[in-house]
Amino acid sequence: MFEKVLVANRGEIAIRVMRTLEEMGIASVGVYSEADREAPHVGEADEAHLIGPPVPAESYLNVERLLDTASKAAAEAIHPGYGFLAENAGFAAACENAGIVFIGPPASAIEAMGSKTRARELMAGAGVPIVPGTTAPVESVADARKRAEEIGYPVACKAAGGGGGKGFRVASSEEELEEAFEGAAREGEKFFSDPTVYLERYLEDPRHVEVQVLADSHGNVVHLGERDCSIQRRHQKLIEEAPAPHVDDAMRERIGKVATDAAAAVGYRSAGTVEGLQDGDDYFFLEMNTRVQVEHCVTEMATGIDIVREQVLIAAGEELSVGQSEIELRGHAIECRINAEAAHKGFAPAPGRISSYAEPGGPGVRVDSGVRPGSEVTPLYDPMIAKLIVWDVDRERATARMLRALGEYQIGGLTTLIPFHRAILATEQWRRAETCRDLLADKKWLKSLVPPPPDSEAYEGAGGDGEEQPPPEARVYKVEVDGRLHEVKVIGAAPPAASNSGAPAGLRRPPRRERAAGRGGGGGGSAETLVSPMQGSVLKVPVSKGDEVEEGALICIIEAMKMENEITAHRAGKVTELKVAEGGSVAAGDAIAKIE
Repeated sequence: MFEKVLVANRGEIAIRVMRTLEEMGIASVGVYSEADREAPHVGEADEAHLIGPPVPAESYLNVERLLDTASKAAAEAIHPGYGFLAENAGFAAACENAGIVFIGPPASAIEAMGSKTRARELMAGAGVPIVPGTTAPVESVADARKRAEEIGYPVACKAAGGGGGKGFRVASSEEELEEAFEGAAREGEKFFSDPTVYLERYLEDPRHVEVQVLADSHGNVVHLGERDCSIQRRHQKLIEEAPAPHVDDAMRERIGKVATDAAAAVGYRSAGTVEGLQDGDDYFFLEMNTRVQVEHCVTEMATGIDIVREQVLIAAGEELSVGQSEIELRGHAIECRINAEAAHKGFAPAPGRISSYAEPGGPGVRVDSGVRPGSEVTPLYDPMIAKLIVWDVDRERATARMLRALGEYQIGGLTTLIPFHRAILATEQWRRAETCRDLLADKKWLKSLVPPPPDSEAYEGAGGDGEEQPPPEARVYKVEVDGRLHEVKVIGAAPPAASNSGAPAGLRRPPRRERAAGRGGGGGGSAETLVSPMQGSVLKVPVSKGDEVEEGALICIIEAMKMENEITAHRAGKVTELKVAEGGSVAAGDAIAKIE
């Protein structure tokens, strides 16, 4: 077994992995960017190393820096978590070449399933049912038009290397195809360095049902049942549950075989998820995620199996700890993703600083979080603050427990999805286990979910990291030496403060910082001025100064917190001023355009 493992990630998943490593008696090596020096995952690690600037490309995506850090720390293996490099075949191969074990599938399996077109081709060849569409890349918009006519509208334009809702656009008609095709290609290039696009028939209201699989290097492949992840916005999941409410034992056995056949077809090893669409009694292969999923927790709650632990055991060459006959789904588990987003503003990102924080507790409640009071949720990374997971004996009681837990959850200082979760779980649609797509598409319903105003005061705890400082006789400081973080305890009275503030340096409150959260488009200017509701990069500006636009017309696309956000005209009129350009950046509250 490994003695030391580097966790190549941040936030809640880094902490989640480190906890299992500690239980297994394995030392953890954490990594952090300059923006994450005070992040909780840094303190959770047995040792932590600086790997670069805040921008992911120069830190969490820097393969050379990660491998060098692993070597210096004498880590025998790397766990990638999810996101970042978790499904990067090149990174898995680089680990192998460096003599470091990659806690995940072999590079060949990531490569085979990482390309959605290749995966569809492999699955069709293995007899696994796939959604009707192309199994080869679509080269151009003209080619897409021809293929779409054959498939039939609506069609989904999907990035071949996509995942997590990135690179997924829907065209309801030929008029929408060009924009959907180009949007999918743009996101594929941006997030996965691959602009290749393929087409699928878009099923109007299917259930998104996925199956968790585990495979070791001894030929054992099992599934842990299914999860239902149908409640999504922008094709990104918001609520997940296990077992799926519309899957019976017969279908569970059938789709479990689909999943294990898919894993066996590519020589899979480690934890993985086969995603599919359930349309009545039909089940179609959608894609395979070659990593641990964000929502793996609901399966753990329903089966009692630690999926991360199994990953580590498999990577160390051991057999699975359970056989298929030993796996049983008990009760019902639900997960709500607690994101820094404003549901009432179309799920716009809402970064900011957490002024106060208190997690719920009690029987059957689990919180996987990566924050604490004083933590900054920045636009640099995804908007997830935490995952709230509950378990009870059936779906009705699990729902009641989740509503109770959501009511206890306190996050001050920024806008979150808690009001959305409380509202949707109280609806008849949820009670009937519907996909709730009608509610998610209902702008009037979403606008009714205006949360209470966030706290006006920034967090003013005694310490800059949100924790109370020890008395002057024993002060603890964090010191970074050669890129590695150390805690230093200083015994004795603190020296006099250098300023005339009257407070010892170790006890001064941190300076207040302005928060970007809470500001929305259309505010902060004249009635004619359209302002940005968020900070981000300007990806596209389809209008020009002098254009006449209708209310709701697309003015620009802003990328923030790994999401593309369409900013639309708040009124009809003429664009008399245009303050943004493609490739530029914008801050929350900045003027985008004037429409008169």
